[in-house]
Amino acid sequence: MTRRRFLSLAPKLAALSLAPAFIRNANAQEGVSAKTVTIGCSAALSGALGGFGGAIKLGADAAIAQINAKGGVHGRQIQLQIADDGYVAQRTTENVKKMIGDGSVFALMSCTGTPNNAAILPMVEESSLPYLAPFTGASSLRSAGTRNVFHVRASYTDETQRLVQKLLGMGIKDLGIVYLDNAFGKELLADATAALASKGVRPAVHAALAIDGKNLADVVAQVMAGKPAAVLLGTAGTASVGLIEALKKASPLMPLVGQSVTLSASDLKNLGAAGSGMALTMVFPDPYRAKVQIVRDYQAAMRAIGSEDFSLGTLESYINTRVLAEGLERAGRDLTRPKLRTALMSLQKFDLGGFNVDYSSAAPFVGSRFVDLGVLGSNGRFVG
Repeated sequence: MTRRRFLSLAPKLAALSLAPAFIRNANAQEGVSAKTVTIGCSAALSGALGGFGGAIKLGADAAIAQINAKGGVHGRQIQLQIADDGYVAQRTTENVKKMIGDGSVFALMSCTGTPNNAAILPMVEESSLPYLAPFTGASSLRSAGTRNVFHVRASYTDETQRLVQKLLGMGIKDLGIVYLDNAFGKELLADATAALASKGVRPAVHAALAIDGKNLADVVAQVMAGKPAAVLLGTAGTASVGLIEALKKASPLMPLVGQSVTLSASDLKNLGAAGSGMALTMVFPDPYRAKVQIVRDYQAAMRAIGSEDFSLGTLESYINTRVLAEGLERAGRDLTRPKLRTALMSLQKFDLGGFNVDYSSAAPFVGSRFVDLGVLGSNGRFVG
């Protein structure tokens, strides 16, 4: 070939050499390689809800290690990319925006908090990013317009209705309500008030607790002045610990009830024996009762990573990860986000071993409405 001929063909040859790489990049699925699939999460690893974020990471780590040890999903190892947001909605937004912008994640899982999820859902829908198991039961975030979000846990409304039904069935009508002074707490207050109103009952008293608990003394005084027969806690995280201790000190025999997110495992440890006798809702099986297959699988996974720190939070995260893995399995080797969404929608009466997930209904996709009640013993575990 002459020099003149080579120079005339050089631009075309260069274009051809670049074309395959360009095509691969254009068609590549973000967060997926031949060997890995990366799942993103923004959670409170610090701050008032740090205990919940830590549980999300630990439970997911246990499930991922168990799945990857068996070869992963279609030969791909699952990876978790988790970012701390300290339960600050603006930081959650920044974390998820970065994950979407740099194309580092294939899907989202278990971002923490009601206000935090409210902040990111518009981005999730706009980007068509599959999102499994938001760590919130807020009914306000479960609308028909959310086509990319797949909830696993029952809603706070389901939990509140069960609690109110139980209390009224016990003849307790003078119910006090303490709620966290943010979107989460206010929605829970509305749920509790509506549940009571459906039975012709009004709260005896209700009070808003600051996220940092700085107005705790005033809240306790307000509650005591209302003379409730029991108090429902619409709080979460470290604020719940101080509140329970203060209410127990003010009225040792007054029944206290809370929801699944009232106390994390670390909060229970900090509370100690002061939590004894408190009733809580559970939206997943008891993590210590190994009669259920999914609990046995979970306990084995936790032990395999060197932890026997069983808790509802880590079990929830373990189950969420298992549901995601099933979706990835059904989506096939040629993995795309639309295929994952279709695969998750195909989960109908999917039995994980004593816990069922069903997305057979139209959006909003809610996999479970399981709600149970438990009473804490002095060791922080459920009794009976």
